[in-house]
Amino acid sequence: MLRAILSILGGYLTMFVLVFVTFTIAYTILGTDGSFKPGSFEPSGTWIAVSFVLGFLAAIVGGLVCATIARTPRPPRVLAVLVIVLGLVISIPTLTAPSDPAAMERPDDVGNFEAMQSARQPAWVSLVNPFLGALGVTLGAGLRRRQPD
Repeated sequence: MLRAILSILGGYLTMFVLVFVTFTIAYTILGTDGSFKPGSFEPSGTWIAVSFVLGFLAAIVGGLVCATIARTPRPPRVLAVLVIVLGLVISIPTLTAPSDPAAMERPDDVGNFEAMQSARQPAWVSLVNPFLGALGVTLGAGLRRRQPD
Protein backbone atom coordinates (compact mmCIF):
# COMPACT_ATOMS: atom_id res chain seq x y z
CA MET A 1 0.00 0.00 0.00
CA LEU A 2 2.83 2.41 0.88
CA ARG A 3 4.54 1.66 -2.43
CA ALA A 4 1.31 2.49 -4.28
CA ILE A 5 0.89 5.81 -2.47
CA LEU A 6 4.54 6.73 -3.01
CA SER A 7 4.29 5.83 -6.70
CA ILE A 8 1.29 8.12 -7.18
CA LEU A 9 2.99 10.95 -5.30
CA GLY A 10 6.22 10.37 -7.22
CA GLY A 11 4.43 10.42 -10.56
CA TYR A 12 2.49 13.57 -9.71
CA LEU A 13 5.55 15.35 -8.33
CA THR A 14 7.49 14.43 -11.47
CA MET A 15 4.74 15.91 -13.62
CA PHE A 16 4.62 19.08 -11.51
CA VAL A 17 8.37 19.68 -11.68
CA LEU A 18 8.59 18.93 -15.40
CA VAL A 19 5.69 21.25 -16.21
CA PHE A 20 7.14 24.05 -14.08
CA VAL A 21 10.64 23.75 -15.56
CA THR A 22 9.64 23.24 -19.19
CA PHE A 23 6.99 25.98 -19.13
CA THR A 24 9.52 28.39 -17.63
CA ILE A 25 11.97 27.55 -20.42
CA ALA A 26 9.24 27.83 -23.06
CA TYR A 27 8.19 31.25 -21.75
CA THR A 28 11.81 32.40 -21.79
CA ILE A 29 12.21 31.24 -25.39
CA LEU A 30 8.85 32.55 -26.68
CA GLY A 31 8.89 35.75 -24.65
CA THR A 32 5.86 37.84 -23.83
CA ASP A 33 4.89 38.49 -27.45
CA GLY A 34 5.17 34.83 -28.44
CA SER A 35 3.27 33.61 -25.39
CA PHE A 36 0.33 36.03 -25.48
CA LYS A 37 -1.91 37.64 -28.04
CA PRO A 38 -1.03 41.31 -28.59
CA GLY A 39 -1.93 43.56 -25.65
CA SER A 40 -3.69 40.87 -23.64
CA PHE A 41 -3.09 38.02 -21.22
CA GLU A 42 -4.85 35.58 -23.56
CA PRO A 43 -2.37 32.86 -24.60
CA SER A 44 -1.26 32.77 -28.21
CA GLY A 45 -1.97 29.74 -30.38
CA THR A 46 1.74 28.97 -30.23
CA TRP A 47 1.70 28.93 -26.43
CA ILE A 48 -1.37 26.69 -26.34
CA ALA A 49 0.24 24.20 -28.74
CA VAL A 50 3.54 24.22 -26.82
CA SER A 51 1.73 23.80 -23.49
CA PHE A 52 -0.23 20.81 -24.79
CA VAL A 53 2.97 19.12 -25.99
CA LEU A 54 4.96 19.86 -22.83
CA GLY A 55 2.10 18.87 -20.53
CA PHE A 56 1.53 15.64 -22.44
CA LEU A 57 5.23 14.73 -22.31
CA ALA A 58 5.35 15.49 -18.57
CA ALA A 59 2.33 13.23 -18.06
CA ILE A 60 4.02 10.41 -19.98
CA VAL A 61 7.10 10.67 -17.76
CA GLY A 62 4.92 10.92 -14.64
CA GLY A 63 3.03 7.78 -15.66
CA LEU A 64 6.30 5.97 -16.32
CA VAL A 65 7.70 7.00 -12.92
CA CYS A 66 4.47 5.94 -11.18
CA ALA A 67 4.41 2.55 -12.92
CA THR A 68 8.11 1.95 -12.25
CA ILE A 69 7.73 2.59 -8.52
CA ALA A 70 4.39 0.77 -8.20
CA ARG A 71 5.19 -2.36 -10.20
CA THR A 72 1.44 -2.97 -10.47
CA PRO A 73 -1.10 -1.47 -12.88
CA ARG A 74 -3.52 0.06 -10.38
CA PRO A 75 -1.55 3.11 -9.09
CA PRO A 76 -1.03 4.60 -12.59
CA ARG A 77 -4.79 4.28 -13.15
CA VAL A 78 -5.38 6.10 -9.86
CA LEU A 79 -2.89 8.78 -10.95
CA ALA A 80 -4.72 9.19 -14.26
CA VAL A 81 -8.04 9.67 -12.44
CA LEU A 82 -6.37 12.06 -10.00
CA VAL A 83 -5.05 14.12 -12.93
CA ILE A 84 -8.58 14.39 -14.35
CA VAL A 85 -10.22 15.25 -11.02
CA LEU A 86 -7.62 17.80 -9.93
CA GLY A 87 -7.44 19.27 -13.44
CA LEU A 88 -11.20 19.79 -13.55
CA VAL A 89 -11.22 21.27 -10.04
CA ILE A 90 -8.39 23.64 -10.98
CA SER A 91 -10.31 24.65 -14.12
CA ILE A 92 -13.34 25.89 -12.14
CA PRO A 93 -11.98 29.44 -11.67
CA THR A 94 -11.28 29.68 -15.41
CA LEU A 95 -14.75 28.42 -16.28
CA THR A 96 -16.51 30.76 -13.85
CA ALA A 97 -14.35 33.89 -14.27
CA PRO A 98 -16.16 36.93 -15.66
CA SER A 99 -14.86 38.23 -18.94
CA ASP A 100 -13.50 41.71 -18.26
CA PRO A 101 -11.68 43.15 -21.32
CA ALA A 102 -9.96 45.86 -19.23
CA ALA A 103 -8.41 43.21 -16.99
CA MET A 104 -6.97 41.55 -20.09
CA GLU A 105 -4.71 44.48 -21.04
CA ARG A 106 -1.05 43.79 -20.40
CA PRO A 107 2.19 45.72 -20.60
CA ASP A 108 4.73 44.96 -23.33
CA ASP A 109 7.07 43.04 -21.04
CA VAL A 110 5.79 40.61 -18.38
CA GLY A 111 7.92 38.46 -16.08
CA ASN A 112 7.39 34.71 -15.80
CA PHE A 113 5.59 34.76 -12.45
CA GLU A 114 3.32 37.65 -13.41
CA ALA A 115 2.51 35.82 -16.65
CA MET A 116 1.56 32.66 -14.71
CA GLN A 117 -0.72 34.63 -12.39
CA SER A 118 -2.33 36.83 -15.04
CA ALA A 119 -2.75 34.46 -18.00
CA ARG A 120 -6.37 33.90 -19.03
CA GLN A 121 -6.47 30.53 -20.68
CA PRO A 122 -9.54 29.68 -22.78
CA ALA A 123 -12.14 27.45 -21.12
CA TRP A 124 -11.72 24.71 -23.72
CA VAL A 125 -8.00 24.46 -22.89
CA SER A 126 -8.86 24.04 -19.19
CA LEU A 127 -11.18 21.18 -20.08
CA VAL A 128 -8.85 19.42 -22.53
CA ASN A 129 -5.72 19.49 -20.34
CA PRO A 130 -6.89 17.03 -17.63
CA PHE A 131 -7.91 14.42 -20.19
CA LEU A 132 -4.73 14.89 -22.21
CA GLY A 133 -2.77 14.48 -18.98
CA ALA A 134 -4.61 11.28 -18.07
CA LEU A 135 -3.90 9.90 -21.55
CA GLY A 136 -0.21 10.76 -21.11
CA VAL A 137 -0.08 9.03 -17.71
CA THR A 138 -1.70 5.94 -19.20
CA LEU A 139 0.72 5.86 -22.14
CA GLY A 140 3.71 6.38 -19.83
CA ALA A 141 2.57 3.56 -17.57
CA GLY A 142 2.20 1.37 -20.64
CA LEU A 143 5.83 2.02 -21.53
CA ARG A 144 6.86 0.54 -18.19
CA ARG A 145 4.90 -2.63 -18.83
CA ARG A 146 6.80 -3.16 -22.09
CA GLN A 147 10.21 -2.87 -20.44
CA PRO A 148 11.88 -5.90 -18.89
CA ASP A 149 12.46 -5.76 -15.12
